[in-house]
Amino acid sequence: MGERIKKLKKIRIHREGTGELFYGALVVFAINLIVWYVLEAVSPLARHIVMPFTCGISATVWMMMLNFYRCPIRYYNGDTEKIVVAPADGKIVVIEETDETEYFNDRRLMISIFMSPLNVHANWFPVDGRVKFVRHFNGNYHKAWLPKASEENEHADIMIETPDGQSVLVRQIAGAMARRIVTYAKEQEECYIDEHLGFIKLGSRVDVYLPLGATPEIKMGQTTTGDQTVIARLP
Repeated sequence: MGERIKKLKKIRIHREGTGELFYGALVVFAINLIVWYVLEAVSPLARHIVMPFTCGISATVWMMMLNFYRCPIRYYNGDTEKIVVAPADGKIVVIEETDETEYFNDRRLMISIFMSPLNVHANWFPVDGRVKFVRHFNGNYHKAWLPKASEENEHADIMIETPDGQSVLVRQIAGAMARRIVTYAKEQEECYIDEHLGFIKLGSRVDVYLPLGATPEIKMGQTTTGDQTVIARLP
């Protein structure tokens, strides 16, 4: 029991969801109150039959929102030198070498993590270093696991330079359901594993572009835990 309580204390609600959860609770309360008075006027018997379903459905929807905005408190226990940790919870959908022509103009190892609406949607910095720049691009809302989503969807690019001078690109990508990308990274600020890079609402994806020579530590289809799973080692 003590261990379970300890784990619960490490879970909090992300700041991106506090307002929406509060106003969502007000809306749920108002809807149920209106239904109560309408059914009371129509038929008290109907009220006793319908209200449990109405309350149950609305409570379930609100709990799904609460689940979406959960934000575990995590710390990576290990040496972070040349380590790349997963920036997000989700599933590995891409591990491949690709031509990156927008910034590097060379080949890179790309690792992509797809987040379903049931995953934690906070994003962490995958490496220690300094943020070189942050850029946001408007775009389409293709399904996040499609290859074209990386370039055509709305996305935010964060370039990080590691302490030994290697450049790592992190790309937050909006999906078919996602409509808001939040990026906390600031240009020229130092960043560290364990710190939040940003947040993506609803289904989405995060790509990481690494130098050739980086060694993948994961497999296709593997489930990742943000700020915990080592996805690669830098050369």
